[in-house]
Amino acid sequence: MFCRNCGNQIDNLAAVCVKCGVPVGQGINFCPNCGAQTPPGAAVCTQCGIALMQPVNPAEQKSKLAAGLLGIFLGGLGIHNFYLGYTGKAIAQIILSFCFGVGAIWGLIEGIMILAGSINKDAKGIPLKD
Repeated sequence: MFCRNCGNQIDNLAAVCVKCGVPVGQGINFCPNCGAQTPPGAAVCTQCGIALMQPVNPAEQKSKLAAGLLGIFLGGLGIHNFYLGYTGKAIAQIILSFCFGVGAIWGLIEGIMILAGSINKDAKGIPLKD
């Protein structure tokens, strides 16, 4: 298997590339099967023919509107981050809200960023649906 970000050969059981540190499966520059460089947006590798883009299961996609509104109205509690799968960030928002009162501002800003499209993927890298 090859890293999609740098093209380095990696172990099949690896979680991240030891050369560039990118999680396995992320990146768009190289084929994970043969390591050949791929053009941006290519659906298949021109060297080996393997599919480069995995189809997104609509049942796994989370709502951009729901995440944005959760961020705006309940952002201080990190609810939108729990919804998107960013558990560590959500816990940090809860702690900052109760200790310093800044979690709500952070949540409001993230909620706006989600609705504006700046944050457009969940923790698994699955695009948010409109």
